[in-house]
This record gives sequence, C-alpha cells and structure tokens, in this order.
Amino acid sequence: MQTHELIRTLISDPSYHVSESEALALAGVGNEMLLPLLEAALIRRRERQGDTVFLCSIVNAKSGKCSQDCAFCAQSASHETGVDIYPLMDEETLYQRGLAMAQAGATRFGIVTSGHSLNDAEIDRVCRVVERLRSETHLTICGSLGMLDAKRGARLLSSGMGRYHHNLETARSHFDAICTTHTYDEDIETVQLAADLGFGVCSGGILGMGESWAQRVELALTLKGLNADTIPMNFLTPVAGTRMADRPLVPALDALKCIALFRIIAPEKRITLCGGREVTLRDFQSWLFSAGADGLMVGNYLTTAGRSLEDDLKMVADAGLTIGEV
Repeated sequence: MQTHELIRTLISDPSYHVSESEALALAGVGNEMLLPLLEAALIRRRERQGDTVFLCSIVNAKSGKCSQDCAFCAQSASHETGVDIYPLMDEETLYQRGLAMAQAGATRFGIVTSGHSLNDAEIDRVCRVVERLRSETHLTICGSLGMLDAKRGARLLSSGMGRYHHNLETARSHFDAICTTHTYDEDIETVQLAADLGFGVCSGGILGMGESWAQRVELALTLKGLNADTIPMNFLTPVAGTRMADRPLVPALDALKCIALFRIIAPEKRITLCGGREVTLRDFQSWLFSAGADGLMVGNYLTTAGRSLEDDLKMVADAGLTIGEV
C-alpha cells in the first residue's frame, strides 16, 4: 500500500504490525507526514502502557580506561577526552547514590561500569549494594556491567538485581565502523544470557553515528527480535577526542521520527529516552512522549550532564502522565 495509506491503517488499527519493507517506507517519509506518524506511535504507547511512564537513573560507578574502542565513547582508552578516571566506587557511595534517586522519584536505578566486564570482587561489591537498596527502597536495580557470564549473572540475580542492560549500539551492518575489539554476536550473547537467567533486559543503541535510515530500521528490527523488554534510545552527543567528535547532531524532527519508528516497529517494548535527548530535541523535548516513548532517564548520564530533575518531573506532569511501572 502507499505510505500515507499505511499510516492511516496504523492509526485506525493499533494491532497492525509493520513488515520490514513497510518500516523502510515509513523511514522515508518527510516532515509533512511526521504528525500522522507520531499519532500512530502515540496510539501504540497508550494501547500498551496507558498514561504511565517510568523514570530511570544511573550512576557512573567505574569510569575510564575501557579496553574497548567504541568510536563514540569518552571512556575508551583509545581516546584522549579528559574524562574522570576512577575504579569501582565504594559500597557506601553507591548506596547513597541509589538512595538519593529513590527519594527523588526514580523507579529504576542502574549501576554502570566501564570496561569489558567486572571481576569477582567487583561483582560482590555490586551485589552488596543491590541487597541494601532492594531492602530499603522501592527501586528496581539494573546493572550495566559489560559482558556477562552465567556464574556472575546468577550471583547478581540472587542479590536482587532485577534488570540487566547491554546495548547493541548500532545495526550489525554498521557495527564494524563503531567497534573492532569485540563482535556483535558477543553483545547479543550477553543480552540473551541475561534474559535466559531471568533478568528483565534493556538493550538499545545510539543514533546519529553515521548510520543510514535503513540501518536504524535494521537495529529496531534486531531489538524487536531479542528477549529484551526495554529499548533505551540515545542520540549521539559528540565528545572532543573521540572518533565521533565531528559528527553533527541528529535534527530534532528526525529524532522524533526515530522514536516513532522504534515504537511502531516494536510496539510491545518499553522505550526509554536517554543520553543526548536535551541537546538533540531541544524545544521538542516534551514531544518525546507523543512520539511513543514511555520511559525517561533522569539525572546525569555517564560523562555528560542531564537537565534538572525538577524540569523533567514537571515535563511529565504537564504531559498528564503518571510515574510508575506497568
């Protein structure tokens, strides 16, 4: 069918699932069709999540000197960015960071570390923090701790960690331009292992790294097929000293189209807007919910600052949305 007819079908039938060719056609629409596309995405968000959104937060628990050469990353040892470098935070500091975010209204708290993976002693420290936070707060605790094996994954799960986060970053066909120190299949194996162990799983990527619209669709379709229930969407914030330092920002309306595409392609997933949303969406930031997102990362990111929590909470309230988990 013609693209405008497809969008009308998506609006009238919330159960309609697009094929790959239809998703590619939607990726090609111009800004004159953006509002109907957003309407189709919004209908799907409301159909599955109602007017409830979740708020997640993270702590950069171990920073810098990462052995991986990801082109975008300020923490890669391959780049000279002036980023703070420190080992895994002590238990009390991590606990207090989580407690502060729980008191601020976050529903998920992610412990994020640089590097390929953690050793056993580091895993044990993370587990002690998770046990304390789970016993004293309402938070769902998420780990983003690099590659995972079954033994360490089971230890984290038994401590009360409910979710594991591991991004694919980009489409398979674009991955070699982004990272050469591990394979795409290794990332997928970690995602699948986490799901098999019983974690809720977050897996997404970063848009604006030179990928085509077809590769954005490819990534969305790959994520749709994984056992991950949440897709974190990031937009590249170029960092001086990285190989992506000179990349332009994704245009704001293109970013909204990306969110809508991911929602339409993977309507059963939860979609979180994370790093880069402030500088990319600018005055359109409050439109992210209308584009299909139902989650928001609040507070600061790994090496870049987010906006004030008060502003994000007001944006959620102004949109008539309720904070919580479904």
